Amino acid sequence: MTMNDENEIKVLDHGFVRLVGILGGDSRVVQAARVTYGSQSTSEERDKKLIGYLLEHAHFSPFEHSVFQFHVKCPLFVARQWMRHRWSSFNEVSARYTEMPDEFYRPENFRVQDLKNKQGSVSAASLDQKQALAEYESALEAVRASYEKLLSRGVAREMARLVLPSAQYTQYYWTVNARSLMNFLALRTDSHAQLEIREYANAVSAIFSKAMPWTYEAFVKNFSGKESLSKCLHF
Repeated sequence: MTMNDENEIKVLDHGFVRLVGILGGDSRVVQAARVTYGSQSTSEERDKKLIGYLLEHAHFSPFEHSVFQFHVKCPLFVARQWMRHRWSSFNEVSARYTEMPDEFYRPENFRVQDLKNKQGSVSAASLDQKQALAEYESALEAVRASYEKLLSRGVAREMARLVLPSAQYTQYYWTVNARSLMNFLALRTDSHAQLEIREYANAVSAIFSKAMPWTYEAFVKNFSGKESLSKCLHF
């Protein structure tokens, strides 16, 4: 993960997370909360304490009034995990309308199956990385060649795309409120999440921490670690 500027972070080999814009922020959360009983902000200290109180006591609705829009570039398998977070909006590049670029995710190292966690993976010194990479590269070259041949023979883009692997890079805009964003971070920065999507979640977290520092501080305090993760699931 590499910071290009304050609004864009490079992730993996060809990906990035870029903040397009934000509506609201910490102050909007405070305003939304205080309107409930007709009060006004009197000091930053009290506003910050209010945000902490809201998260500590699971008063989540005020956080729905601050909205982020991100531009994301990631492998398809990361995107499909990401899009399981349905309380947000996505607009993705369409392989029906445009030819997909020759961009595939190439991991720095391959991992082996975790014997304790059936859906997870772990590093292993015994794995022949050179052999695994050669097999992987061969597969990528073959599917890219097939994709280009199908297009050159007149096959429609919507059919030719069927051969592309989940390592293919895609792009989309993601619009999400701060409440749903915190739910995403609670799940996808957890050690049980796949490494690649954790890298993206860490990038989103870095942007979130700068855009809404009071909320981020309270979020980390209240929702870091497995014990509090279940609490986030009730968002």
